[in-house]
Amino acid sequence: MTDKDAETSVPIHPLLAARWSPRALDPAGVVTDEQLRAVLEAARWAPSNGNTQPARYLVGRRGDETYARLFDLLSRRNQGWAHPAAMLVLVCAVTVNEKGTIPMPEYGVGLAAENLVLQAVAEGLVAHQMGGFNREGAKLVFSLPADVEPQTVIALGTLGDPALLDEERRAKELAPRRRLALDEIAFTGEWGNPVF
Repeated sequence: MTDKDAETSVPIHPLLAARWSPRALDPAGVVTDEQLRAVLEAARWAPSNGNTQPARYLVGRRGDETYARLFDLLSRRNQGWAHPAAMLVLVCAVTVNEKGTIPMPEYGVGLAAENLVLQAVAEGLVAHQMGGFNREGAKLVFSLPADVEPQTVIALGTLGDPALLDEERRAKELAPRRRLALDEIAFTGEWGNPVF
């Protein structure tokens, strides 16, 4: 197993430090109904613009038809490692409600997805969000309404052995995590002037 806790410049909550996106998933790993309910409930309580709650989820369990269809929509690169996931979750944005166009639905969906992922970590699971999938295909395969836009697919499961990965993915899995320094992302006064 791999310890990939973030090496931060100041202490952050352990749940945040422990979150990462592994590709080595245990092919025998299970997500229980209780764990699934918990991650979806955490996502349900994410903030959203005007409480519009634009996030929707389509859940596939390993071995069922939904999972197979979601897996087929993944890019070949993602198929190369995601096949052992216990679950695949298609995360979508509802873009219109009874009041009209929802402002910034993707932002609300991102917040909900992060809640889902953090709750997965709290449940002892791992989650990896993927942008590499066929969005237009998802609309057709799952008969999504016109006002629903696929955003990401999340692989959920339990951590596996990096030895199961090919050489390139194994090297990435075992490499230290990297982030830009705070002085490269947080500014004050004007763009590029570091806040710290």
